[in-house]
Amino acid sequence: MSEKRPVVVDLRFARESVVSALRSAFKDRPVIDMGDPTNADRDLSDAEFAVVWKPDPALFRRATGLKAIFSGGAGVDHILSAYELPDLPIVRFVDRSLTDRMSEWVVWQCLHHLRNGIAYANQQRDRVWHEIADQPEARDVTVGVMGLGVLGADSVRKLKVMGFDVIGWSRRPRVIEGIETFDAAGLDAFLARTDMLVGLLPLTDDTRSIYDRALFARLRRSGPLGGPIFLNAGRGGSQNETELAACLADGTLKAASLDVFEKEPLPAESPLWSMPNVIVTPHAAAASDVRALFRHVEAQIARFEAGKPLEFVVDRASGY
Repeated sequence: MSEKRPVVVDLRFARESVVSALRSAFKDRPVIDMGDPTNADRDLSDAEFAVVWKPDPALFRRATGLKAIFSGGAGVDHILSAYELPDLPIVRFVDRSLTDRMSEWVVWQCLHHLRNGIAYANQQRDRVWHEIADQPEARDVTVGVMGLGVLGADSVRKLKVMGFDVIGWSRRPRVIEGIETFDAAGLDAFLARTDMLVGLLPLTDDTRSIYDRALFARLRRSGPLGGPIFLNAGRGGSQNETELAACLADGTLKAASLDVFEKEPLPAESPLWSMPNVIVTPHAAAASDVRALFRHVEAQIARFEAGKPLEFVVDRASGY
């Protein structure tokens, strides 16, 4: 029997994926799986680490011996905004699989809009055979990515490989080889050049509802796509959905691809479901691979126990 203290796991993921991943994870220590009803009233005071995604609010009051908290996703706003937290390191999930999945979604959606995907899907539905003559190349289109963390930096590189003219924006200055970047002071200049806007920002007080009519109105309107296009796979709370829907209806935005929403699941009454110029995916752009998550946690625990600093620790002041 291991003498190491337990890891408590409270993940609001598909149950079967958690159970399957736990079969090969944390072999050297006990695991308290809060998805197992038999653990509902278990004493958690001896748990040393917690792996969480939208956990039970009582978890942090019950698990009084924690040394670190690991987020089940790249974002941590679900923890920072909803819980009274102990003064402990909070570690973001950073993994190749998560990064690749996000970049794949971004590239897929940019290519879909570049190549008239919505129009051709409508033509197929109506059995219309008509080649759309006006077809710009990727090099003609400027994609502006807001948020240049791990996910954003990988996305801009892969968009560049596909031939797009790519620029990036983040609140603080960032340097990415081969990519022109803007900081907070350059937001207007960044938006004025952007044909496709990709949202990959974390959710903080500064970014809540940042994607609103005032911002969309500053996007380039004379580009080759016939109007600006918005893609958001960052955080739903960063978009003002009432103004977003209105901009999609009145032409301020030509189209949108949305993976995240203010309220999830997206309510059935939301107009976004039925708008002909909107693609909706169910927060699936970069779904966490639970096996990869547990490998990441195991590696960080090993660092911690070897006396090395944890990686990807959240700066609570900035919110990411």
